[in-house]
Amino acid sequence: MKVGLTNFGLVKYLIQQLSLSFSQRVNALQDYMPNALDEDWKVEIAGQRVQVIKNDPKKGGILQFGTEVVTSEDGTVAALLGASPGASTSVSIMLKLIKQCFPENFKGDWDVKLKQMIPSYGTKLENDNVLCYKLRTWTTETLQLDWKQPEI
Repeated sequence: MKVGLTNFGLVKYLIQQLSLSFSQRVNALQDYMPNALDEDWKVEIAGQRVQVIKNDPKKGGILQFGTEVVTSEDGTVAALLGASPGASTSVSIMLKLIKQCFPENFKGDWDVKLKQMIPSYGTKLENDNVLCYKLRTWTTETLQLDWKQPEI
C-alpha cells in the first residue's frame, strides 16, 4: 500500500492507460504513426507489465517500471531485474549492458560496428526526419508491410 501511495503518479498513469478507449489508444498511436486509422488496428492482449519494488532506506519500497540492468563495479557480473524485455526495449537494454560491462571496447571499434549494425544508433530519430524515413522505408520493404510514409 505504501508503494502505491508514494508512487501515485505511476499508479495514476497505469490506471489511465487501462481506461483508454480504443479510439483514444489509436489517437496516442498517431503521435508515432500519424496516418494510423481505427479500422487498421485491433486490441490484442499481449501480456502483463511487471514492476520492480526496490528497498530504499528513507522511503521504504520504491516502485520501478519495467526492467533494470544491474552490474558489478568491474562489469564482470550482470543481471536483468524486472520484466523480460520486449522487442521495443531489448536492444537498448543490451546496448546499456555492453556499455557498462565493456566501456573501453565500447569507445573504440565496437562503437563503429554498432553504428554499422544499427544505422540510427546515437541519433534521435525525432530530430532526423530523413534518417527516420529511410529506416521506415527499409523496414517496410523488408517486412513487406503495406505502409505509406506521410510527406515530410
